[in-house]
Amino acid sequence: MRTILVGPPGSGKGTQARLLSERLGLVQIGTGDILREAIRLGTPHGVTAEPYVKNGKLVPDALVNDLVADLFRREDRPTQFVMDGYPRTLAQAVAFDQVLRQQFLNLCAVCRLMVDDEEIVRRLSGRRSCPNCHATYHIYMKPPKVPGICDVCGHQLIQREDDNEATIRRRLGVFHKNVSEMIPHYQAQGLYHEVPGEGTVEKIHTDLVAILKQAGPKC
Repeated sequence: MRTILVGPPGSGKGTQARLLSERLGLVQIGTGDILREAIRLGTPHGVTAEPYVKNGKLVPDALVNDLVADLFRREDRPTQFVMDGYPRTLAQAVAFDQVLRQQFLNLCAVCRLMVDDEEIVRRLSGRRSCPNCHATYHIYMKPPKVPGICDVCGHQLIQREDDNEATIRRRLGVFHKNVSEMIPHYQAQGLYHEVPGEGTVEKIHTDLVAILKQAGPKC
C-alpha cells in the first residue's frame, strides 16, 4: 500500500498518517522527518539543508525533492508507505512520480482530507501553549480552567505567531493555489480521492481505509 495524504495545515493529516502507520504497517514519511534524518546522517543534501532548518527558512523545492529521492534510493527504502504532506506542489508531484518509477513502485491512492477553511481557522487560531511548562490548550476543545492561564503552572498562555488568523488564511491561500495545480495531475492517473475531514478521528480513518482497500489491487 502506497498513498499520499493531502490537506491544509490543521486538517488532521498527521493524525491519520500515524493511524495508517500503526494499524496497516505503513511507513509514515513527512518532509520534516526526512530533513532531520538527512541532517543527522550528515548526507550531502542534509548538509545543504541544515542552514535552512536552523534558521527557520523554507527549504527549496528542488532540495526537498533530492532528499526524498535519496530516501527512496537507499537499500532499506520503504515500499509500503503513507506520505504526510509531500508532495505539496505539481513540481514535487512530477518529481516524486519519477523517483517511484525508478524504484518500480506505483502509487495506490492520493487522498485529500476535505475540511472547510473556517474550520481550519477555528482549529489553528484556538491553539494556546504555556511558554514555561509547555502544556498545550485549545480555547474551544481543551480550554484552561481560567482563560489565558496555564492549569499546571499558572503562567500566562501564548498564541504562536503562525496561529493568528491572518497568517492561517495566507497559508490556506498558498495551499489552495498549489493543490488546484497538483490535483489534476493525480486525477488523470485515476488516483485522486476526497475524504471528509470533519468528524471523529475514527470515522475519518474508516473512510480512508475503505478507499485504500478499494485501491489495493492497483498496487
